[in-house]
Amino acid sequence: MKLSYSANKCLVLAAIGSGLAALLHLACIAIGPEAYRFLGAGEQMAEMAQRGDWYPGIVTLVISLVLFVWSLYALSGAKLIRPLPLLKTVLCLIALIYMARGLGFVVLVDYFPENSLNFWLISSGICLVIGSLYTVGLLQSWSKLSNKLCH
Repeated sequence: MKLSYSANKCLVLAAIGSGLAALLHLACIAIGPEAYRFLGAGEQMAEMAQRGDWYPGIVTLVISLVLFVWSLYALSGAKLIRPLPLLKTVLCLIALIYMARGLGFVVLVDYFPENSLNFWLISSGICLVIGSLYTVGLLQSWSKLSNKLCH
């Protein structure tokens, strides 16, 4: 995969951001409770991981897989891999979800009181940056992107 001059740089950066976030989630599974604590996922998640409960690993794995797929969609939008199905629609949804997560933490805090304030501020800031990259990249490439179900 060679970065060409015509590749959408914002979507490439968005793909890198989503990919790194996915890897960070996988690291939580590999490292265990200490990683959940360090990254601010909450003491409850860390304790469940410490007990060997399946829940933290499964939830974290699903989040990681979603983030990897989002990274692939950004690479597709950047024209570095083949066009994926419903590219415009999916990129719009990804940008919307990242932006909503970044801005909506003020509401989410009440539903996840075990997560630290540092977790909310840092992860929300990261989501805003990545969401902005998806949004700008999408706007830059809008007319060039396909939205077909199959190619």
